[in-house]
Amino acid sequence: MNCPRCTTELATGALYCHVCGHQLSSGTAERRSFVVKPDEPVRSFRLVSTIMPTGAAERPRTYQIAFGIALAVAVVAALLGWTPIALMVAAFAVPIVYIVYLYDVNLWEDAPIPVTGLAFLLTGALAVGFTLLWRSWMPSSLSAGTVDGSGSTVSVTGVLIMAVLVPVVGELIRQVGPVLLASRPQFDDLMDGLTFGIISGVAYATGDTLVRHWSLVQAGFNDPGQGAVTWTSLMVLEGFIKPLVIGTATGIACAEFAGLGRGYDGFTPRYFMAVLEAVLWNVAYFGGVYLLSLVEATWLGLVLSLAWGALLLVGLVLRVRGVLQTGLLEAALEKAARFHGAAPVGADGVLDHCPACEMPLMAGAAFCGACGTAIQATAAGHQGGATEPDVGPPPMTPDSARWDDEEAR
Repeated sequence: MNCPRCTTELATGALYCHVCGHQLSSGTAERRSFVVKPDEPVRSFRLVSTIMPTGAAERPRTYQIAFGIALAVAVVAALLGWTPIALMVAAFAVPIVYIVYLYDVNLWEDAPIPVTGLAFLLTGALAVGFTLLWRSWMPSSLSAGTVDGSGSTVSVTGVLIMAVLVPVVGELIRQVGPVLLASRPQFDDLMDGLTFGIISGVAYATGDTLVRHWSLVQAGFNDPGQGAVTWTSLMVLEGFIKPLVIGTATGIACAEFAGLGRGYDGFTPRYFMAVLEAVLWNVAYFGGVYLLSLVEATWLGLVLSLAWGALLLVGLVLRVRGVLQTGLLEAALEKAARFHGAAPVGADGVLDHCPACEMPLMAGAAFCGACGTAIQATAAGHQGGATEPDVGPPPMTPDSARWDDEEAR
C-alpha cells in the first residue's frame, strides 16, 4: 500500500504515512478490524485467532478442527465410562495442540527446546508440586474441584486456599518461565511474552488437573450410568475451560513484561498491575468453581461451574485481543522497518522507536506510522536506535519535492 498523498510505500497496518504524516483514513475501521484477520472485529469471541494468531490467517480451520476432535474424544470417552482416557485427553489436549502450533508456524525455530522446556515443562513440574502441597492442607471433608465435594459446607480454610493461595502463588509460578524467556533479547517482543504466558498457563492447568483428579485414573473404567452430565461437564471444565482461562490471564501479564519498544519493559508498574489483573481473573475462576462445587447436586454444581468458566473465558478473550492487536501492529511495523522501505536497517540493525507510543519507526521517518506523532519535533525521536547517523531529512519522493519547491517559490 502506498500513501495517497506522497506515494511512499507504507508498512502493513500503518495508520499514518511516516514521510508526510497523512492520516490514511479515519482510523476507526483499522482499529475495529483484527490485524490477523481483517474480516474479524477486534472485540469478538474468536478463540483460535486469539491464542494462535500466527497460523490463524493461513490455516484458520486446522486448529479449530484439532480442538474439536480433542473435545469430542474426551466427551465420548467420558460418556462410555472410559474415565482414565477421558481425563488424559482432557488434560493434554490443549497443551499438545498448542505445542504443535508453535512448531507448525516455526516460532523461535532457533531455540524450540529451551522455549518449550522453560515455558511448559518447568511450569508443569512446579504446578504438580504446588498442587500436591495445597491439597494436603484442604479439609478432609471435601476434595476441592472434584466430583465428591458436593453438598459440603463452606470452609474458611477452603476459601483461603482456593480464592487466595492458589490464584496468587499459582500466578507467581506461571510467571517464572515466561519472565526468564522474555528477558532474553531474541524473545522480548510483546507477542513473545503473550505466547509464553499462554504456554505457561496451559502447562499449569495440566499439572493441576492430573494431581486433583488422579483418583479417577486409578479407579479405572466405570459405568457412567446417570452421571453422564457430570462426567462430560467435568472433562470440558478441567480440560478446556480451565487451561484457556489460566493461559489467557497469564498471557496478559507476560505481555506487559515484554512490552513495546526496544528490549523488554521488565518489572514496571504496568507489569505489576497486569499480574494483579491476572490474579483477580484466577480468583474469580478458582474461587467461583470452589463455591459452586459445594452445590448439593453434583451435576448442577459442575454445569454452573462450566457456565461460570465460559463467561470468564469470553471476557478474557476480548481483553487479550486488544493486547494482541497492539503486539501484532508492532511486529508488522518492525518487519517493515527492517526489510522494506527506502532504507531498511536489516535483521541486526537497531531500530528507532516512537517517543509517544513506543512503536518501531521506519528509517528516517518524520512521523510515527502508528500514532502520527511528528518525530522531528521531539528531541527524544533522535535518541539512539539508528544504525547510521542522522544526515538530514528523509528521502523525498517526486511529489514531496514538488511541494517543497512550491513552498520556496
